Amino acid sequence: MAEDEQELPDIDIRTPNMARMYDYALGGKDNFASDREAVQNLFKLAPENAYVPRANRQFLSKAVRFVAEQGVRQFIDLGAGLPSQGATHEVARLVHPDTHVVYVDSDPIVLAHARALLAGNDAGLGVIAEDIRNTGAILEHPLTQRLIDFSQPVAVLFVAVLHGIPDADDPAGIVAEFARPLAPGSYVIVSHLTREGQPADIVAQKEEIWSKSATPMAYRTRNEILRFFPGLDLVEPGLTTATRWREASPDPELDAAGSWTLAGVGRKS
Repeated sequence: MAEDEQELPDIDIRTPNMARMYDYALGGKDNFASDREAVQNLFKLAPENAYVPRANRQFLSKAVRFVAEQGVRQFIDLGAGLPSQGATHEVARLVHPDTHVVYVDSDPIVLAHARALLAGNDAGLGVIAEDIRNTGAILEHPLTQRLIDFSQPVAVLFVAVLHGIPDADDPAGIVAEFARPLAPGSYVIVSHLTREGQPADIVAQKEEIWSKSATPMAYRTRNEILRFFPGLDLVEPGLTTATRWREASPDPELDAAGSWTLAGVGRKS
């Protein structure tokens, strides 16, 4: 697999980091004391928080499989994070073994982990070191141009990433930029932390914890999250909680956690 030639920035181990916190909550080992402390503080606010990453990961697996079953063989996974299991290419290749995937992240630990995971001669996988706000740099990157044929359907993943983009940076505009070159039959997969139906004081305390991390979080409303499907048709069941997306009998252990995340898949006609 080709490597991105960009230099990796220094790692700040004192400031909690979203990808590493997510990794710790999933039982991974690529995290530091600051990340673990922040996650434990979130768990204290609401015990179901311990299952939020698992609920989100379950949605990713279901959405990727669904899209692959519609015939999509190309994926761009933005803000890919540190998956402990079920990486996008692993799920998609259960349906289409020839699937191509471009992973994008700006965190140095994520990048090192991804490159180690994907090391070898798999010409269908690539890792790009880039902030998702730099849409042009990602879409025009040599790896993207080599691995993704934009004349054919592509799935773009914004899974647990847009809540880390403040309104000032226009997250809806970022999604629109990625959706613009996609061929008909392409998909956009989104999951996002929500304040909908949650106690306002708990949401405020969570946002305060996140404000001390490298990536402050925005818990948005349903209407705000619906903006992230510009000109797309939401597939059934529309925008719903992560554990209820195309799931008749959600795992009771995960369902309360799933209520903190709204998720959906949009199709480009």
